Amino acid sequence: MAETVSWRPRTGEIPVSPGVYRFRDPRGRVLYVGKAKNLRARLSNYFQPLRALHDRTRRMVLTAASVEWTVVGTEFEALQLEYSWIKEFSPPFNVQFRDDKSYPYLAITLGEEVPRVLITRNRRLRGAKYFGPYTKVWAIRETLDLMLKVFPVRSCSETTYKRAEQTGRPCLLGDIGKCAAPCVGRIPKEAHRELAGDLASFMGGGDQRFRGDLTRRMQEASAALNFEEAARLRDAIGAMDAALSKTAVVLREDVDTDVFGIADDELAAAVQQFIVRAGRIRGTRSWVVDKELDLPLGELVETVLRNAYDEDVYPPREVLVPELPDDADELATWLSQRRAAGRENEGLRGSGRTRIHVAERGEKAQLAETAARNAAQALMLYKTRRSADFTARSQAIADLQEALGLDEAPLRIECFDVSHLSGTNVVASMVVFEDGLPRKDQYRRFNVASTTDDTDSIYQVLSRRVAHLDDEEPAPAEQGATRFAYRPNLLLVDGGQPQVAAAKRALDDAGVTGVALAGIAKRLEELWQPDGDFPVILPRNSDALFLVQRLRDEAHRFAITHQRTRRKRDIGSQLAAVPGLGEARVKQLLRHFGSVARLRAATAEDVADVPGFGPVLAAAVVERLHEGSRTRVRRTRTRRPWRRWARRCPAGPPDRLTLERRSTVRRNFPS
Repeated sequence: MAETVSWRPRTGEIPVSPGVYRFRDPRGRVLYVGKAKNLRARLSNYFQPLRALHDRTRRMVLTAASVEWTVVGTEFEALQLEYSWIKEFSPPFNVQFRDDKSYPYLAITLGEEVPRVLITRNRRLRGAKYFGPYTKVWAIRETLDLMLKVFPVRSCSETTYKRAEQTGRPCLLGDIGKCAAPCVGRIPKEAHRELAGDLASFMGGGDQRFRGDLTRRMQEASAALNFEEAARLRDAIGAMDAALSKTAVVLREDVDTDVFGIADDELAAAVQQFIVRAGRIRGTRSWVVDKELDLPLGELVETVLRNAYDEDVYPPREVLVPELPDDADELATWLSQRRAAGRENEGLRGSGRTRIHVAERGEKAQLAETAARNAAQALMLYKTRRSADFTARSQAIADLQEALGLDEAPLRIECFDVSHLSGTNVVASMVVFEDGLPRKDQYRRFNVASTTDDTDSIYQVLSRRVAHLDDEEPAPAEQGATRFAYRPNLLLVDGGQPQVAAAKRALDDAGVTGVALAGIAKRLEELWQPDGDFPVILPRNSDALFLVQRLRDEAHRFAITHQRTRRKRDIGSQLAAVPGLGEARVKQLLRHFGSVARLRAATAEDVADVPGFGPVLAAAVVERLHEGSRTRVRRTRTRRPWRRWARRCPAGPPDRLTLERRSTVRRNFPS
């Protein structure tokens, strides 16, 4: 492999100033746009020896034919220019965003002569102010129906409004009090515009101000014996409270913030945004991100914020992110300009400064953790949907066959993973995918008694699997043998070259031929084949790579689940010898202490605090746990000679003792 590309510019030609650079292919298409505080230092990273580059970076550099740069005065100008070029050229190696669905918004058309309120998915209505997005259409419809009782803004179409204006008869909403009917002059157009502005202010977070105003007017109407008006205002307050109850209160009333959670892997990422206004979650939004290059979380956060506040979406005073990017100050300045522009469009004054930071503790940290969990769930769902699609599955199997050079399509794939706890409690899992879908009834678990390392575990597990590879009649379950189905087309192991070599040795020792074998390296998502000097690199965002990733993740999940189950079963079987302690109480102990380690470290007083455990039972539990610990430790020590025990035993030499009587002697006669 060549040291670097032939078109590399001379180091002295690259300036050391801030700027923006573009990689182009031979046809002139822009492949990647990036910014740098120091162009020479940044670009030199791309022109290292090719073997030292990350695989996806190497692919981008080899695809490109030239690089050009533009020098700017400050880092903030570099941020702005990079943003403009990415929007203009849509480079394929930059992060690609797409919404996983079209979200409904509540829009108020303040740009029209007679504003109206509507639910829409169109974000391009001129002069409209948007609220949301909302995850469910029915939720915003219920909220709007309640709010029209308090702010009777027109919600009819232009055709309906003009017809009512010509005939002098309002529509049904005007008759039932959910529209102020400016079409027939029941309210002046100027007053109706103020009403629409009040609705916009309320949706923007002015909850308490409007509720207090309605309460004051209700009390004044009641004092003036105008009970009909007081009853109408009472119903309006009830509708407002009902609308507010549909949005969860998560922070203080004076807090306006956007909370971002990001879950990513080597190829994709999911972004979850919580829109909090006046302490309430007013909307949520999620994106799916395709990553061509290997980006750190800080750079991904920067790209997320630039895409989140695009066009007519303006940031709040505070933005919470999982990690600060390197140029957080410049990014905060750019967001502050966006916020100031939004406030100017709304006719508001005051500071438009936006602050970016990471929530470390308190309610905001809990909300950020919730957003991160939602993002992780969205990423998993995205991968599952891709794997479950028939067309995608068919394409994935065909691509995998071509990439690995298989004679036949891998319609049945078995993936193996080894899991252990600091070298102990070693288990393994086998998951099965047929036609790109999991066959959970054919999953298998393995307990590895003794092992030296992961490669030895892989060898043992594969040896046990291939021993039954060609069995025409699977062994009956009552004989204690593991049942397997027919021969797989492809065996995958979680690991790189060492693990693949161990699996190949197991196949060779068993004399198995005709079964393809590959290993999945975690860091770069590479596929290693036996006797291969170089890995197989599947294209980014390919269906084949998503299938391989899901196989690996499913095998890892299944192995971890088995290991945790074994640990709980071990403690359960140990405590089963305590009289009066059944399975339900063992579960109660584990649930109370949270883990086996905490239960083993607990004292008798701690166990007695558990409901249903008295001092006697608690002491028996602690004694049993400590006895098991001493037994495990002393098994590794050299046992005392039998004669030394006999000399120290006052009753004379004992007979052949059971394990329990030996433990008693050791407690009575410590060394």
